[in-house]
Amino acid sequence: MDASASSSSGKEKAVVSFLRKPRILLAACGSISAVKFGDLCSLFAEWAEVNAVVTKSYLRFIDGQTFPKNTQVFSDKHEMFHWGKLGDSVLHIELNKWADIMVIAPLSANTLAKIAGGLCDNLLTCIVRAWDYRKPFFVAPSMNSFMWDNTFTEQHCITLEDLGAILIRPQKPNIDGEEAEYEHSLMEEPSNICSNVRVSYKQYLEKRVCRGEV
Repeated sequence: MDASASSSSGKEKAVVSFLRKPRILLAACGSISAVKFGDLCSLFAEWAEVNAVVTKSYLRFIDGQTFPKNTQVFSDKHEMFHWGKLGDSVLHIELNKWADIMVIAPLSANTLAKIAGGLCDNLLTCIVRAWDYRKPFFVAPSMNSFMWDNTFTEQHCITLEDLGAILIRPQKPNIDGEEAEYEHSLMEEPSNICSNVRVSYKQYLEKRVCRGEV
């Protein structure tokens, strides 16, 4: 394919993505904030197509959650069963191609460290390792205050921001005294995450229009 044909194909895809609902890949890790993930999916499903990815540790926090109609939820087992032989599609690549936006909420300290180090040992981290950072990528961490205030966490967040990730910082516990030290830096509220992503995606599309991509 020559350069002009490739450019034309890219513009056609941009026009299609502009006209239809955005495709959002939501992901969740094991965290106390995992209880909010179902609500987060429902909020995004009001204005976007949604698929979800969850880690093994997420499943330990959640017995069962209600997800919006038409939202598929993928985990590591789907990656294993999806591929059988050479030539078969690879799930983390297919989800990567499908999504216009990716949002990890909640993002645990463990998965944050994996992503910052380039590790890809499960479905979620494989998707992130293959992600095209020209597309919007958001993370909303949730962890205890000791972990959030640790120097490692600061370095890992800087690494993600350098890649192009948009960091949605956690809420600080609203209590004083010794108990505050053990409280979680909780993930931002789902409604705020949803509105932040929606506004940012609109700005992202407007920039593409200005560059003549749409």
